[in-house]
Formats: sequence, C-alpha cells, structure tokens
Amino acid sequence: QRMYRMIRTVDPDAAVTIATSKTQVSAINNQLGEDVGVSIEPCRRDTFPAIALATAYLADVMHVPTDEAVVVCPVDPYVEEDYFAALKTLCERAASGSANLVLMGMEPTYPSEKYGYIMSGLRSNHDTASNLFAPVLSFKEKPDIETAKSYLAQGALWNGGVFAYKLSYVLDKAHELIDFTDYNDLFAKYETLTKISFDYAVVEKESSIEVMRFSGQWKDLGTWNTLTEAMEEPVIGEAVLNDKCEDVHVINELNVPVLAMGIKNAVICASAQGILVSDKEQSSYIKPFVDKIDDRIMFSEKSWGSYRVIAVEEGSMTVMVTLNPGHGMHYHSHKLRDEVWTVISGTGTALIDDETIPVRPGDVLTMKAGQKHKVEAETELKIIEVQIGDEISVQDKEKY
Repeated sequence: QRMYRMIRTVDPDAAVTIATSKTQVSAINNQLGEDVGVSIEPCRRDTFPAIALATAYLADVMHVPTDEAVVVCPVDPYVEEDYFAALKTLCERAASGSANLVLMGMEPTYPSEKYGYIMSGLRSNHDTASNLFAPVLSFKEKPDIETAKSYLAQGALWNGGVFAYKLSYVLDKAHELIDFTDYNDLFAKYETLTKISFDYAVVEKESSIEVMRFSGQWKDLGTWNTLTEAMEEPVIGEAVLNDKCEDVHVINELNVPVLAMGIKNAVICASAQGILVSDKEQSSYIKPFVDKIDDRIMFSEKSWGSYRVIAVEEGSMTVMVTLNPGHGMHYHSHKLRDEVWTVISGTGTALIDDETIPVRPGDVLTMKAGQKHKVEAETELKIIEVQIGDEISVQDKEKY
C-alpha cells in the first residue's frame, strides 16, 4: 500500500502492475482496489520468468505499446518520495536513451556483504546530470567486508534490482530463451520454465547497459535481518522476552504467546506458514530452505478477519473467509473468473451489482465474471469462497 500510494503521488497517471502468485490476488485487490494490474505467476520460477511473463502480460493483455518503457522494482524497499521521482527519471532515460537496459544503483552508506555491486566509475556527491548516468563496467557478487571497502573506493553502487527497459527488448530476450508464441502460451508453459534470475539471464550478459546513481534513503527489507533494523519496537504481536535476551526481535502472527529466554542477536517469526528462529546473520540465507518447504495452507489474519486457502486445483481455488463483525470485503468484480460463496455461519449483507441480499447460514451466492459484489458482516461471518475461471486456470502443481 505504501509503495503504491507513493508511486501514484509522484506520478498520478502511472499504470502499476504487480507480479505475484495467485494466492495473493484477493489480498492485493482488497488493499489496492481493482485499478491495479496483476500478472499472476502460476508457480515460483525466479525473476526472469516472472518478468518475462509480466512483460508479455503488459503487451498482450494490457495492450501497452512495445516501444513504451517500463520500470521493474521490488516491492520491499523502505524508501521516501525521492526514490519514486528517481524511478520516473529512470523510465524516461530508458524511453529516450540508447541503452537497452538502465539500472538504478544505490549509493552505499557502508561496506556491506549483503548486496551485489555495480562498477561504473560514477562518483558520489556530484549530482550533476553528466554524473547521474554512466555505462556499467562490470558486476560483482556479494563480497567480504574488505573487498566491499575496495569497491566503495572505486565508486561502486549497490545493485538494488531496479531497472528500466522498453517492452520490446525483454520480449525479444524472452523469445530468444523461451519457446512461446504469446502471453497465453507462456502462461500455460510457465511451470516448465527453468528457474533463473533476471540478473543472470539478461542483465549480466547485456553490453548496451548503463546505471543511474541514486543517493537517497534506501533500505532493502527483503531479509528478516534488515526488516528488524526498521522495526520501531522489538515485538509485534504477543511475546515475552526475559531480561537475559539481547537484540531479539519477534514478529508473531499467531494467537498464541511466544516466550524467548536468554536469546541473543536473533529474529523469531511465528505465522501459519511456519516458525522461524534464527541468528540474525543466518536469517539472510533462508531462501533455499524455504524453497524446499511445501506450503500446504496459506493463511492470513488481519483486523478485518482472516482467510485460509483450503485447496488449489486447475481452474479453481477454495478459500475459507472469516469476517469480523462490522467488517467486509470492498465492492469489486473480477473480469475472468466466477465466484461461488457458501455461508457457513453468521449473518450479514451481500451486494451483487445493485441487489442487496441478506445472508445467513446455508445461503449460496453466485457471482458471474464482471459482476460487482461485496459482503459485510453483522456478526462473525464464515464463508467458503470458490473461485472458478481463466484468471486462476493454471497447471499448478504446488499444494496448499
């Protein structure tokens, strides 16, 4: 919500598309409404397949001209308004410049082992237009501290995974590396694609590439360690730390207390997806372990209520939704899928197009694709929601 709000503040006419898994679509629409585009990834295939699919989605589904420039950026950095103004500059450069790819390099604030580095010859504290962009000389993997210090002395920038390009460029790259005809074909084949990052597949092999230096505030909250650095309080949720704990942060999304005793330099995260207890430094290396975990249930609990994904099958997804009294889903519609709601318990009111319908246990409501609908709870309201249609029709072997 914060990223989306600030993008639209800097550029009210910006068109935003989010690339994500289908289990996140309802939550995104509830938070951002229906105006935001969503490119649904059928399964995890790393950033190159995700960006290729999103690019094809923009070209074939959203009908964005292929000579138009777009910016790709992660959703997890903690940044201020100047970052979004820089994204706009980055996009303009990709549209008017001669380079195939334009990266944003973050000016380092300390020698870090957490980030890859972009070598360009740019020097800090010179905010002139002539010193804002430069050709990329090379890329460096995450270094040790001493090597990082030498990179900083050479004017290296952190690689924040932000870049801009014309749609035609990545479409051509995608066709070079993947055998597909259009978005629908790529979507259908997505599960068979090789897992590879955009950096490895495209960025580090491109010769026509430049970088734009960004010297404003930038914090990558993509790891538990960096997230805890931005937390104002050490505990979110219900937790007790005894006086022997040192530098411990707890994020607890469960309705059970967490007790930590004598723990030092650690992060504890408890949610329906699992429980993480890790040394803060080691928490940065979680990804390969999480990739091996089979998420059998997707669950989220918020102030408005909660939802639990019960089943995901080809062409359908079944979700248990619980709405707290006085809360509801916003008024929305889906262009490509039908929904069937079965009320399990509680009472409330449904609005389908212009028809207001009281709901109670046993009621079944059917919403066709395109029909606007919402439901509000008078008492705690439990609903089984079945989503059916092309918007979620994928050959998805992941189990939830």
